Amino acid sequence: MPTVDDILEQVGEFGWFQKQAFLTLCLLSAAFAPVYVGIVFLAFTPDHRCLSPGAAELGRRCGWSAAEELNYTVPGPGPTGDAFPRQCRSYAVDWNQSALGCVDPLAGLAANRSHLPLGPCLHGWAYDTPGSSIVTEFNLVCDNSWKVDLFQSCVNLGFFLGSLGVGYIADRFGRKLCLLATSLTSAVLGALTAVAPNYTSLLLFRLLQGLVSKGSWTSGYVLITEFVGMGYRRMVAILYQMAFTVGLVVLSGVAYAIPHWRWLQLAISLPTFLFLLYYWCVPESPRWLLSQKRNAQVMKIMGHIAQKNGKSPLADLKMLSLEEDVTEKLSPSFVDLFRTPQLRKHTFILMYLWFTSSVLYQGLIMHVGATGGNLYLDFLYSALVEFPAAFIILATIDRFGLIRPLATSNLVAGTACFIMIFISHDLHWLNITVACVGRMGITIVFQMVCLVNAELYPTFVRIAKPKENMIYLQIQTSERAGT
Repeated sequence: MPTVDDILEQVGEFGWFQKQAFLTLCLLSAAFAPVYVGIVFLAFTPDHRCLSPGAAELGRRCGWSAAEELNYTVPGPGPTGDAFPRQCRSYAVDWNQSALGCVDPLAGLAANRSHLPLGPCLHGWAYDTPGSSIVTEFNLVCDNSWKVDLFQSCVNLGFFLGSLGVGYIADRFGRKLCLLATSLTSAVLGALTAVAPNYTSLLLFRLLQGLVSKGSWTSGYVLITEFVGMGYRRMVAILYQMAFTVGLVVLSGVAYAIPHWRWLQLAISLPTFLFLLYYWCVPESPRWLLSQKRNAQVMKIMGHIAQKNGKSPLADLKMLSLEEDVTEKLSPSFVDLFRTPQLRKHTFILMYLWFTSSVLYQGLIMHVGATGGNLYLDFLYSALVEFPAAFIILATIDRFGLIRPLATSNLVAGTACFIMIFISHDLHWLNITVACVGRMGITIVFQMVCLVNAELYPTFVRIAKPKENMIYLQIQTSERAGT
């Protein structure tokens, strides 16, 4: 009795149909990049200082330049360990008093400025940037700087909660329906984020977008890997994740062209509505249809694939079946991941790898945005190193296997992060170079963990029948933003 893989060998394992579907679905992977790391541009923190209307008025009367106003009215860096007085404190001085002169106005109040009392920023902040971000609009600096981390934590929480249900949805209702529903919801929530009236609604929309956005990415991954033959699945898995890197490169250019966060959010959200065209462009997975015993549709899709690939249509597919063995009839469940000592070891190691690679990947991206250089160029440079990372995997995976490259890449990433602790912030070029090396290492880890997942687990856990459990998506598939 022929299986889906047997039929794909006849109609084409990676022909014109698969290539077209792959390039189409790669747009999903690229569009996921702004959701995952868009905080770098949406919530960048520019140089800032306390806004003082009285000092500004005195500066206008005295004809001060911007540099003179800063020198006369803004506190210095302060002693080591102090909480950024230049950004978060202002002189507790009545700037409207007539005794203040135009030349060093504070000289008459104290022999040394360090003796002057400092107070909080009562009138907000002034930001040195031509654009805007969530930080500048909602004043998420100083005592409120933790709210920037909360903003990103909400989307990460959404990724985690969403990953618990996306497998069930895709197995219960189909990969295509899951893809369309999550893509539409993510697009709507992205647009709502751009018009959020306050910080609370911003967090809510961000959390909900995290719940669904990863589902569209995963559904695209599953669809393309189920369309191609077995010999091409590793390649399309790696290249699909490389499309995410393309999204990072494009994001840096779009963010440079649109420095205002609301317009930037709209620019990266509105195009995702076009993914609804997948309803006509991408068919349902034949493997899922077969699991639902919808054989007539399977025959129609296989005939379409054969036609696109220039192959002769198959005469009869009525005997087509899912590949199953005795172990697959055991109705695998989540408990099977911990049933034996060997499975427990694999599960805990892979859980640890997912957690550390996720944290380290995001951390390196955030570090690049905080080095004080050109934000757009630094982000671009660090994104570009992900391309050689993918080629390294393709070049070494068949020769050296999975485990040794995975361990080596972890070692490289960890060493780079350790070295960065001792590099002075003044050595900007060295900071970026070492960060890029670490980024390359952790990217290789990220892309290879999914392949290790699929090959370390036994068949009855790794390839469970879709209708029976949701581990199919969570174990066999790659989750670029896995938590």
